[in-house]
Amino acid sequence: MGELVLRNVAKTYGEGPQVIQGIDLHIPDGQFTVFVGPSGCGKSTMLRMIAGLESVSGGDILIDGVRVNDLQPADRGISMVFQSYALYPHMTVAENMGFSLKLSGKSKQEVREAVGRAAEILQISHLLERKPKALSGGQRQRVAIGRAIVRKPRVFLFDEPLSNLDAALRVQMRIELAKLHRELGTTMIYVTHDQVEAMTLGEKIVVFNKGHIEQIGAPLDLYDRPANRFVGGFLGSPQMNMLPATLVSQGETQTVITLAGATEQIVLPGRPGRPLGGKLTLGVRAEHLGIGAAGEGLGARVELVEHLGDVSLLHAHLDGAGQAISLKLDKKDAQHAVGARVGIKVAASAVTLFDADGVAVPFERSEVEGHVHAMI
Repeated sequence: MGELVLRNVAKTYGEGPQVIQGIDLHIPDGQFTVFVGPSGCGKSTMLRMIAGLESVSGGDILIDGVRVNDLQPADRGISMVFQSYALYPHMTVAENMGFSLKLSGKSKQEVREAVGRAAEILQISHLLERKPKALSGGQRQRVAIGRAIVRKPRVFLFDEPLSNLDAALRVQMRIELAKLHRELGTTMIYVTHDQVEAMTLGEKIVVFNKGHIEQIGAPLDLYDRPANRFVGGFLGSPQMNMLPATLVSQGETQTVITLAGATEQIVLPGRPGRPLGGKLTLGVRAEHLGIGAAGEGLGARVELVEHLGDVSLLHAHLDGAGQAISLKLDKKDAQHAVGARVGIKVAASAVTLFDADGVAVPFERSEVEGHVHAMI
């Protein structure tokens, strides 16, 4: 078992402000949960408090129903994998992996069997007699993970374990970690600032910002239905386009807005779940934008085209206020020269509207797919 519960957990350093602000969270047994957020948001501090490497200023941490605030790290049933491999250079791979078991008084046979099982899972059995200096970065990270596996923890904690690896190896290790979770079925909590890692690894994502949780949910739920501007802007590459908007009218079946500096109006299908007022923001993903000839939809000028192989990213500036906007297009649709005039169409049923406080506005959507309507 490896159920984790956080109840109003807070952290303060000295007389300073709270860096963790009353976190409540439930992570079921066996779930792969990712803590994600920008640098300084509190995600690593939260992980270290779970591990027992940082004291808790307030609230309770429970593992399988047992309050562990005052327990030593070794007594919590957790194993942690750090950003640095922290391997002993004078020990072999086998000795590094089995060192904690040796310290706990396990017999040589028990240590050898546990190390052998972990090495087989990680496919590093052929490396057991090597020392760390003879290993690649990916192999060293596998050894660090193997050292955690042999302890048979109830909860695995990963603190940005792939940040020292090159791009290709990071992809490979993400695949290996997902496979490892399927094989072990153990609760895993993974900290990263990389939203791609969060989206590809997590069964549930917890988005941190300034010491509190902005949103919790499955990756695609957060991507498609961000709770606020911060989540919408943080998850996704390229970032969600955030376009200043003004309300024109709202009715039972549709809501009409206009973008800053634009004469065209955008018709959103459905009725907003609460009254709208003040400054609004239209959030739209790059893949929910289409392109046409000048005069079709929102007028814009092309600034840059990034050809990425199967898709292209087209960056443009909208007429009027000059707002930057990014589109993800099929490569055949992105054959536009820098400076060219184009029209941009919005799949209105796929947008998110944020209120003046940056909170997403719920909509009762119709089944009709909306698009930009030019109503000069």
